[in-house]
Amino acid sequence: MYKLYSMQRSGNSYKVRLALAFLGMPYRAIEIDILRGESRTPDFLAKNPSGQVPLLEVAEGRYLAESNAILWYVAIGTSLAPESRIERAEALQWMFFEQHALEPNLGAAYFWLSLVRGGRDLQTHALEDWMERGYAALQVMENHLKAHAFFAAGQLTVADIALYGYTHVAGQCDFDLSTFPSIQAWLRRVELEPGFVPMDWKPQDTARDPAGMTAEV
Repeated sequence: MYKLYSMQRSGNSYKVRLALAFLGMPYRAIEIDILRGESRTPDFLAKNPSGQVPLLEVAEGRYLAESNAILWYVAIGTSLAPESRIERAEALQWMFFEQHALEPNLGAAYFWLSLVRGGRDLQTHALEDWMERGYAALQVMENHLKAHAFFAAGQLTVADIALYGYTHVAGQCDFDLSTFPSIQAWLRRVELEPGFVPMDWKPQDTARDPAGMTAEV
């Protein structure tokens, strides 16, 4: 069984939990909380030198970091990973877009505005840039979804899961999705897929990790 080091309210961690839920794959969740200072212990840094979650233990002593790399690992050989060369490349294209255009803006705004007490005051200088670039990323997604039900292969794939992670919490960090009807319809389509679980859902086998580690946010 996989062991997943995960922060419940981290969008990047949620992406992995959501993929595992869609696939019906069992795993043990190790819950950590960066807001309580559970981070960067020597033991964890030996597993992942970047000191981030999500982190998936795929076999004893073998660890895989970076949320989108983990998504590919668990999805290979399933319907979530496109089979054709071009569709697989298109899924990767959107996953790179998510990490370079969406997550650094929506993800950062969500972390500081929704998770960190007083975060708005601490990051006043960055909010305008996050909003401008975040809305630009959302518009790219909206334009694509006007003509496509999903982001690659005409069906739910890891690309949709990657993009869903922070897009679905956009309203919690000042982004208004009312002018993005295609994104709203896509969010509902993802949520209607068999196996979907919300961010606050927890698997039965969940534990606390007293050592702690940082979250990829």
